[in-house]
Amino acid sequence: MKQNRFKRTQLASCLSVILGTGMSAAYAQDSNNDTTADNGPVEVIEVSGIRSSLIRAMDVKREGTGVVDAISAEDIGKFPDTNLAESLQRITGVSIDRQNGEGARVTVRGFGPDYNLVTLNGRQMPTSSIEATTASSSRSFDFGNLASEGVSAVEVYKTGRADISTGGIGSTINILTTRPLNAPGMQATFGVKGVHDTSSEDGSALTPELSGLYSNTFADDTFGVSVSGSYQKRESGNQQANTGGWHSFSGVADQDWGAGTAEWGGIPDGPDSGHINRPSEDSIYSVPQSLGYAFNEVERTRTNGQLVLQYRPVDDVTATLDYTYSKNEVATQFRDLSGWFNFGPSTGEWTDGPIASPLVYAEQTPGLSDLAMGAGKFASANENKSLGFNLEWQATDNLELELDAHSSSAESGPDSPWGSNNAFGVAAFVRAESIGHFDQDFPVLEIVYPEGYSALDPQDIRIAGSSFRNSYMRSEIDQYQIKGRYTFDEGVLSSIDFGVGSTDVDNRSAFSNVQRDTWGGVGEAGDFDSSFWPISSVADRFDLPGSGSPNLQNEFAVFDFESVRARAAELYPVAGAGDCGNGFCPSSDYTTDRRTQEENTYAYFQANMMFDIGDMPANLSAGIRYEKTDVASQALVPTYTNIGWVAANEFTLIGNGEQEFTDLKGDYDYYLPNLNFDVELSMDIKARFSYSKTIGRPSYGDIQGGLTVNQLLRIDGGTGSRGNPELLPLESNNYDLSLEWYYDEGSYASIGYYRKDVKNFIGTSIVEEPVYNLPHPAQGSRYAEAVEATGSMDANLIRDYIIENYPDSVDGDMILGIEGDDAPANFDITIPVNDKEAELDGWEVAVQHLFGDSGYGIIANATIVDGDISYDDFSLEQQFALIGLSDSANLIGFYDKDGFQIRLAYNWRDKFLSATGQATGAHPAYVEEYGQWDMNASYEVNENLTVFVEAINITDEYGRSHGRAEEQVLNVTQTGPRYNIGARYKF
Repeated sequence: MKQNRFKRTQLASCLSVILGTGMSAAYAQDSNNDTTADNGPVEVIEVSGIRSSLIRAMDVKREGTGVVDAISAEDIGKFPDTNLAESLQRITGVSIDRQNGEGARVTVRGFGPDYNLVTLNGRQMPTSSIEATTASSSRSFDFGNLASEGVSAVEVYKTGRADISTGGIGSTINILTTRPLNAPGMQATFGVKGVHDTSSEDGSALTPELSGLYSNTFADDTFGVSVSGSYQKRESGNQQANTGGWHSFSGVADQDWGAGTAEWGGIPDGPDSGHINRPSEDSIYSVPQSLGYAFNEVERTRTNGQLVLQYRPVDDVTATLDYTYSKNEVATQFRDLSGWFNFGPSTGEWTDGPIASPLVYAEQTPGLSDLAMGAGKFASANENKSLGFNLEWQATDNLELELDAHSSSAESGPDSPWGSNNAFGVAAFVRAESIGHFDQDFPVLEIVYPEGYSALDPQDIRIAGSSFRNSYMRSEIDQYQIKGRYTFDEGVLSSIDFGVGSTDVDNRSAFSNVQRDTWGGVGEAGDFDSSFWPISSVADRFDLPGSGSPNLQNEFAVFDFESVRARAAELYPVAGAGDCGNGFCPSSDYTTDRRTQEENTYAYFQANMMFDIGDMPANLSAGIRYEKTDVASQALVPTYTNIGWVAANEFTLIGNGEQEFTDLKGDYDYYLPNLNFDVELSMDIKARFSYSKTIGRPSYGDIQGGLTVNQLLRIDGGTGSRGNPELLPLESNNYDLSLEWYYDEGSYASIGYYRKDVKNFIGTSIVEEPVYNLPHPAQGSRYAEAVEATGSMDANLIRDYIIENYPDSVDGDMILGIEGDDAPANFDITIPVNDKEAELDGWEVAVQHLFGDSGYGIIANATIVDGDISYDDFSLEQQFALIGLSDSANLIGFYDKDGFQIRLAYNWRDKFLSATGQATGAHPAYVEEYGQWDMNASYEVNENLTVFVEAINITDEYGRSHGRAEEQVLNVTQTGPRYNIGARYKF
């Protein structure tokens, strides 16, 4: 059958996105001819701005294979939001995490950042990040590293396709940049912006952002050059109230503190207990670990650039060489104040059960405890580089071939002599009673001074503990792809897609910590002059419900980090610790060092068919992708030579001070089928069905090749943990049904249902192994002889016998193991394993409506998501649950006409489970619902100059998280609105 209708391919849709970004005008005919055949005038109408962007994005959705959503630039160098993540959150099913009030990472359809793959022009991008107190294990991409001005469009593929790289269970997000030969001629833009961030107390009132893009073609449009760059500096801050987590307990019987029978964490009972509405025995109650406040100042400097060279010597061949660079430098200073609880004698007032929380919780301190204060100053840098080459060849009228290769790297590490993160503690031992008030959103810390004290005296402040950390991560990707498409002239089979490729990923994560555990304080009065400790206020830094409480501990010292650190290093050095040799600096000698290599080879084939069902045009794409991955993982671990018996039931590993790399390997392969079907029920209505199998790879921490054992053992052996490179990736069977109504230009309504059946979620298992084959001093002939000689199993008697009769195997009071006589110690090793399954489903609803030529428009969408494994707040056991599941919604109204644009956008995300563990152990963490209003407006002064203003979080919303109940606050963060004003000039 001869094909008689045009199918707009995904490639054509992508090109339409790029071509429509304002890089070129639309011409009705050849530029050398300005009249029609009958010499009548031609009126050229170019649609631009918000309306044009929405039409192009709708075209990608309508003509795409499978479920695809997109966001397109409104003009050259003008993306809808100042941040890519903040633009992506406008898409149904996409939610974001914010850092310092700015979009950073995305969650799509309930799957968090680690399970969404990000590509740049179809190439898998490396990712790197650093953690505060550990080596990073994350695969997530931080969109804060990329400026939006150099991006022409972003596509979100929610269903799997054979020709798309694997790794994204939630989605694959493809970032598109400009290509000069796609928009011939000279195009250029330059923008300048001033940023005023109200969250910063110490920063400049206005910080600069500069951006520019130049594109031109030469030699009859056979050679093209595109250069883009941006420089952005932002000074921001945030104020936080937080607890160190909550300890949860099951209801207990009377705790008689006077009789000394109280349990740790217990609550006294009786009329004189001081507890109102004490939790019952069948309830779960929780008490806070600490309560305090932190004040952060952050300076971010982001530099982006891209150079693209294209050459088209003949019409059938196009060669592209491109280099992309980004660097994100973040410098942080903080000060904090906290009071800790010890779970001793307490008084309080409680909510009703069965999950009981204190509205007021108080503990008196035996003696005087510390009022802890601290400061930190550190910086990190994230640098990304990508060099790519692409060759497209129209070999015949029917055959297209493409070669693509790139070498890319992402590196994150410290950018300060004081490390990538640190904490420097001081304390005044003046805390007689600590009281936490949890009856409002803002938790209030009340400190009762001892008799004779009325205020914090700088003379009472001493140096406490400190921690200087270096975290480092580097990821490199070398990817080679050969792709092809053969188009048939007639028949049901319209085309086939095929390709092969390889992707090599090398990842390194490392960490070191120089920590002084002198939290009980060092030094004497007079070591520091009082001028080191200026006293400041807490209350005037917050504007939250409850922050004005008269009970609030309002005094704390806001000392200068560098001067106090330098003075402490003179007075209390720790010889040889850290690069500086005195313990008050980080170390570049990483004690945690994990390295992973993943070699992935793949091939795919996809058949694309067009046919009619009655008078309804239909499309069917069926394909399969084969993936084979080999994993090798190394990790640096300490080496041990023996076991020492040091006390009755205490044994310790004896090391030689050296470390070595261990190496583990794994592999897996998958066949990943996909099927995408759509049918036009009428000219305006399209129905879709999609099925695909996708995979998401485990975190680098789970597949790390190192074995870590706890230094202390018991008589029956020890414990430890290691990674497992033999882990299988998460495997998801994905089903999508949708109905889309495109009822007018730029206007549509859609509803979709999706389901994901996922297996191979990662749990833990324990295996018994004789690690290092170390002789256990209580597992040999000496021990048996001592038992027989003493006639007792008393450990102290047995130790005394061995020390007296075998002095050659004793070092002081420590009994050493004897190789060949004592049996090797067994260790219970916890390893990650694939052992969980879950089902997730949801609904996506979207409406986009343009009100004719009035200039007005509205966008509304919502996502409702659910999973079959939720967290049980009534259980105190370690649990597996789906993290990040939440409903979300967007409402956007805009006006775009006669050179004036204004857009008001509201984004909302419902409460979700963010973690199954807190710092205190296996207790849940929930992020509460959050909604934010943003606005931007612009005016075209003339065809070249546009002025604009932007406002983010204009209603000053704050974020909050809690434990098993809302009263169990974990964190409250206040940032504040951010305002931008600027101008953009088009040449």
